[in-house]
Amino acid sequence: MKTEKATFGAGCFWGVEETFRKLEGVIATAVGYAGGTKYNPSYEDVCTDETGHAEVVEMEFDPSQIGYNQLLDVFWSNHNPTTLNRQGPDVGKQYRSVIFYHSPEQKTAAESSKNELEKIRRFNRPIVTQIESAPKFWRAEEYHQRYLEKRGQTHCAI
Repeated sequence: MKTEKATFGAGCFWGVEETFRKLEGVIATAVGYAGGTKYNPSYEDVCTDETGHAEVVEMEFDPSQIGYNQLLDVFWSNHNPTTLNRQGPDVGKQYRSVIFYHSPEQKTAAESSKNELEKIRRFNRPIVTQIESAPKFWRAEEYHQRYLEKRGQTHCAI
């Protein structure tokens, strides 16, 4: 089986992971940090809003079961991509909307999907989602992995 990686930041990684983990064709998920300047940051480091990292979910998926475009649809549908450095009550660069692509094909797909959503005006405001080449992924501390599942929750309560 040939698998691929996808990495998305869409606010607090607990809920984002839970959403993607349940999709058929997603083989594995991990929450962590990406896109910042600090080597091997901790949760406490990232929460200072000074490292530049985003809370992200990196997943391995089977493209014969779920395509990257389907993952993008889930990404766009499960957060507000028009709020800069904020999702719900969570504020800071670590909660930014970001797509980290792992191939030229993923970059093209991400840019096309963003452009299409802007063209059809799916959202009332401009999309601020960043689309960047996947940097080093730093796996978050173990207590963050499958956080909601461990607590018997299906979503984050606001």
